[in-house]
Amino acid sequence: MNELFSFLIKHSKWFVFTFLVVISCMLLFKDDPYRQHVYITSAGRLASAAYKGANNVTSYFSLHDINEDLNRRNAELQAQIVQMQEQLDLMQEAGYVDTLMLEDDVRHFDFIVAHVINNSISRPFNYLTINKGTRDGIRPELGVIDQNGVVGIVSNVGEGSARVISLLNPHFRLSCKIKKSDYFGSLVWDGLRPDEALLEELPRHTVFNIGDTIVTSGYSAVFPPGLPVGVVLDDNTDKNQNFFSLRVKLLADFTTLGNVQVVVNYQADEIRALSAGEENDAKKKPFGT
Repeated sequence: MNELFSFLIKHSKWFVFTFLVVISCMLLFKDDPYRQHVYITSAGRLASAAYKGANNVTSYFSLHDINEDLNRRNAELQAQIVQMQEQLDLMQEAGYVDTLMLEDDVRHFDFIVAHVINNSISRPFNYLTINKGTRDGIRPELGVIDQNGVVGIVSNVGEGSARVISLLNPHFRLSCKIKKSDYFGSLVWDGLRPDEALLEELPRHTVFNIGDTIVTSGYSAVFPPGLPVGVVLDDNTDKNQNFFSLRVKLLADFTTLGNVQVVVNYQADEIRALSAGEENDAKKKPFGT
C-alpha cells in the first residue's frame, strides 16, 4: 500500500494534468454544437482507423487457415477435373455422349495437398522435400504438381515427409505431348535454366507453333493426361537429328514453390503389373516354335 501511495504522489502532476485536460475538453465541447460535431467526427475516424488496424492484424494471422482451405479446395477441384475428363473420354468411346451416366467408381485419381519444406534449383541434380509421408498416404512413384504444372515424382518416403525428384533433374524424364496432338516425346531438364527444359524425341512430322502448350501424355501410371507442363519457346533441333528437340518454358515456378499436390493413381499397381507382364512376354520364345 505504501508503494501505491508513493507512486501516486510521485506522478501526481501527471494525474492532475490529465484530469484538467479532460475537464477542459468537456467544457469546450459541452455547449458548442460545431465543436461537438468536430469531436464526434474525429473520434469516429480514430475509432474506424483503430478497428481497421485490428482487423488487418486479425486477418493476417488467419491467412494460414485460409491458405490451407484454398489448397484443399484446389486439390478437390483438380480431382474433379480429372474425373470429368475420364468420364468424357469413356462416354465418347461408348458413343453415348448425351445419355450415358457413369458410376463414381471410375474415379482413378486423387490429390493430396502438401507443403514444400526444402527445395534446390541450382544443383546438377535437384530435389525437394514435402511435409507429408506414409501416414498421409504418400508412397514412392507418386507424381507431384502445383497449381501451374508438373513439379516432380516422389522417390523416398518417411513417416512424416517425402523426398521428390524435381523436374529440374536429368534423371527425371516425363512423357509429354503438344496439346491437341497425338505425337509425344520425353521432357528432360538440360541443366541450363530453372525455368526451361527440352522436349526430345518428338517425331519430325509433328506440326507445332511457338507458344503451343505442352501437357502430360498420360502414357504412365504417374500423371493423368492433359496436365500442363509448359509452352514451346523455340526449335532447338540439330539439322542432322531425326527427331524434333523443342525448348520449353516450364509453367511451374521452381523458385517460389510453396504448396503442391501429390497425385494418387488408384490403378497404378494394376498398370505396372500389366507392364511387367509385357516385359516378361518379350523374353519368352515366340509362339509356335
